[in-house]
Amino acid sequence: MLKTISIGKQKKEIKRFARFLVVGLSGTLLDFAILTALKMLLGMGTLPANIISYSAGVINNFTLNRLWTFSEARDNQWFVQFGKFAVINVGAVALNSLIVLALEQPLGELLHNPQHGYLPAKVVATGIVFIYNFMANRLWTFREVGRAA
Repeated sequence: MLKTISIGKQKKEIKRFARFLVVGLSGTLLDFAILTALKMLLGMGTLPANIISYSAGVINNFTLNRLWTFSEARDNQWFVQFGKFAVINVGAVALNSLIVLALEQPLGELLHNPQHGYLPAKVVATGIVFIYNFMANRLWTFREVGRAA
């Protein structure tokens, strides 16, 4: 009996992680599209473009995670959850931006295309920040109501 409960909880977490991944991919596509548009069409610098594009992804991800990934945690007030989500993502965007800025030039040179080094740098940054985001949001932002932090 105890093993069944444990397996059931594991399956639930795997499903939750898969949903978080799908939501994250949608936010990442939005983030990359806006980042590219701001840089290529408007000539915006990497740092402000990355912060704007990342923020659009955050809003997308909060909405979809609240409604779909962590729907059992919707009893909490949305603005409290969004505040927690925003705090976590301030750290995430800082980490993401540091990685993008640190890798943009070397990866651009490695690929013989310095103007587009921000794209592979963004891929690396996104992968690193993803795990942090899942764990922090699972344990704090979207914990189930009545469950200790």
